[in-house]
Amino acid sequence: MSFIRAVHGTALPAPATTSPAPLSHGLRLLLAASAGLSVASIYYSQPMLGVMGASLGASDTAVGLVPMLTQLGYALGILLLTPLGDRFDRRRIIVIKAALLSVALLLGGFAPGITPLLGVSFVVGLTATLAQDIVPAAATLAAEHERGKVVGSVMTGLLLGILLSRVISGVVAEHFGWRAMFQVAAASVALVGVAAWRGLPRFHPSNTLSYGALLKSLVSLWTRYGALRRAALAQAFISIGFSAFWSTLAVMLHGAPFHLGSAAAGAFGLAGAAGALGAPVAGRIADRFGPEVVTRLGAGLTVVSFATMFAAPWLEPHHRLWLIGASAVGFDLGAQITLVAHQTLVFGIEPAARSRLNAVLFVCVFIGMSIGAAGGSLVLARWGWMAVTLLATASSLAALAVRLFPAATARPAPTAAGR
Repeated sequence: MSFIRAVHGTALPAPATTSPAPLSHGLRLLLAASAGLSVASIYYSQPMLGVMGASLGASDTAVGLVPMLTQLGYALGILLLTPLGDRFDRRRIIVIKAALLSVALLLGGFAPGITPLLGVSFVVGLTATLAQDIVPAAATLAAEHERGKVVGSVMTGLLLGILLSRVISGVVAEHFGWRAMFQVAAASVALVGVAAWRGLPRFHPSNTLSYGALLKSLVSLWTRYGALRRAALAQAFISIGFSAFWSTLAVMLHGAPFHLGSAAAGAFGLAGAAGALGAPVAGRIADRFGPEVVTRLGAGLTVVSFATMFAAPWLEPHHRLWLIGASAVGFDLGAQITLVAHQTLVFGIEPAARSRLNAVLFVCVFIGMSIGAAGGSLVLARWGWMAVTLLATASSLAALAVRLFPAATARPAPTAAGR
């Protein structure tokens, strides 16, 4: 485990960085921008698949493995690497991952064929998990009374990175080629590493568990806390619909009656980005009224937003595009505010285990994303876009059901947000 040895380094000279003073705007911006630029790396490829396949002479099936392996690497990175944030200095982890991610993206931009690109894609996903080190870092730095607001601000950056990455990569690929996008991404992540090294404080480890014990503790946390299980399950259901929509949108728009290219498909990310701006508001509501209220509001909004797309067959093509865009604003807002509320809830369960709690939550999120990507593609091929809409609506209803029932177990462990 050379990565673990590199993270360990020398003894940390700084004490725990949990000051009750509010975070400065500069530090909050650094955390949000770093989260967004790093997580964007796993989504750049989605609107570029057609261009990449033609350039490399790869089949649709082969090039379709690029986003799958990237997300698989991300899920495994969350499971195997994110728990290290409770054991080692998070600042050191963030800087090391940023360096490795930057190199992986640069190699992707020079990949001579589909096989090396697939290998690089897996490493990109594995190291892009530095975004999941930044979020618990923000929760640790925040005073208890503002944790929801701070997490919401950082999540806005992360979510804008997810959504705007599709817009940016679609435009860059169409005008400069897909390799240029990988190279630009590598430079942006390198800047993240430098900024984190210079701008973040050191973090004192919250425990001295061995690596094996850290991984075993994930199971213990899952079995011990019902609030964690409910948050993870509900967010996983929402992620199914979210991923089913975004992983099939470009294919649907490419066909009749729209015949739109990668730039147009990526532009729909702007609609989703508008929804992501609601994350800080969700954090403030969670601080004031408790995260449980926000999870129900968010899940309900995703249900309504997906369900409105059932009206599409009765509309003219240009009106369908407006409907899809409006729905994207709604369900992205619902998904993002629910995620912020779930993180606020989970981070209050056991402060010394925030990295591991976040790992459990996001492993379930990306299981849902993988199911949504695979299921959405299968459903679209067999039954069409309305079946994708049905899948997304049903999964969102399942998330709402988890948040509503049983009400007796809905209370999280006491925190500033939950009291």
